[in-house]
Parts: sequence; C-alpha cells; structure tokens
Amino acid sequence: MQTTTIHFVRHGRVENPEHVIYERLPEYHLSEQGDRMAEVTARYAAQNRRIASSVALFSSPLDRTMETAAHLRDALNERRAAAGDALLGITEDERLIEAENEFRGVRIGYGEGALWRHGNWRLLLHPMRPSWGEAYAHIAERMSDFVFEKVDEFAGESIIAVSHESPIWTVRTFLMTGKAESNVLKRKTALASVTSLVLEVGTHRLVAVSYADPAAGVE
Repeated sequence: MQTTTIHFVRHGRVENPEHVIYERLPEYHLSEQGDRMAEVTARYAAQNRRIASSVALFSSPLDRTMETAAHLRDALNERRAAAGDALLGITEDERLIEAENEFRGVRIGYGEGALWRHGNWRLLLHPMRPSWGEAYAHIAERMSDFVFEKVDEFAGESIIAVSHESPIWTVRTFLMTGKAESNVLKRKTALASVTSLVLEVGTHRLVAVSYADPAAGVE
C-alpha cells in the first residue's frame, strides 16, 4: 500500500487587540507570541524526520498563514541546504483559506456585532450548519479536493499545508467519519499545532491520524 502524508499546520496567534472577527480580512498578522509559536513549531518540524522530509509546502493566502509558512520554510531549508537537498518554496492555495463568517470585521456583542442589530441573532440559530457563515459541507469539499489532489500528485511523499482551525478540523472529521460537521467544543487544533493525515494513494482512504502541539505553553 502506497501512502501520502499531509501535515496540516495551523497558524500562530494573531495580533488582534480589538478582538475583531478577522476571518479573511487582510493585514491581520502574527503577534509577537504568534511569531514565537510559529518558530517553535518550525523547529519541531525541522527535527521531525517525517515532517522534515516533506517535498512541498502549501499555504492559505492570508497574512497569518503565509507568515507561519515562512518560518517553516526557513527552518526546513536550513536543514535541506546542509543535506544538499532542493530548497522548498511556498505555494499559495485558495482552498486552504479560512472559513467565511458573516460577522467579519466586528466584535460579537458590540456595535454592529450586537445580536439585537440587523437580525444578527438569526445567524446563530443553526450552529451545526453553521448559519453564520460558510457551510461545513463546502469547507469539507474544498479541503478534501486539495487533499485528494495532493495525495495522488505526491504519491508516497509527505507535504505540509498551513491553514486555519475550522478547515483543518472539518476535513479531519470528514475523512474520519464521512460527515461534514464541526463541533467547536470538540476541536483539537491548537494554534501552531500539527495534524498529520496519512492517506492511501488512489483510494484516498484515511489510514492514520496523528496530532502534535509543539507550541503549547509558548508565551
């Protein structure tokens, strides 16, 4: 059985003093803490043989993911250069982007985000859909499309994809259960964490899942 491993990395903490739901808004960068988290995870990746052997690096096009991916690229390329291997670049892929959210740009409960304004409360009626943004079924579709394409394109290899909490957890759940749903209370996708999915080439069957949180405790 030939397999491909995709190491999904979530971005580090974002600078957001106003606690705005930034979703896909530009100019939301890693905070100093988030930068340190990305550095720690990048060092972990460079020291982990399975991740360090990855042959491609993909990222959501948003600032926070691209900055996290840059830390991974630099740490991995330092090791690859020492070994005489080809260096990695970062390839943007829109399918890895954050889930859409109708509350983007506001603070929940304040101003335009107040639940009594503009019928905002209606957006919270169906959390399993979810009614406030991009359907989990659509997230699962675009993320699994990325996964299945790369499993066959990089047959027998490992790759890294930097994305966001909801897309990573949704595709993991979908591949494990066949259901496109995401319970926020059960998510196991910490900031700068690594979720590794191993799939069989051709059948796209999920054969193994592992999870690591190397940046836990970074302040």
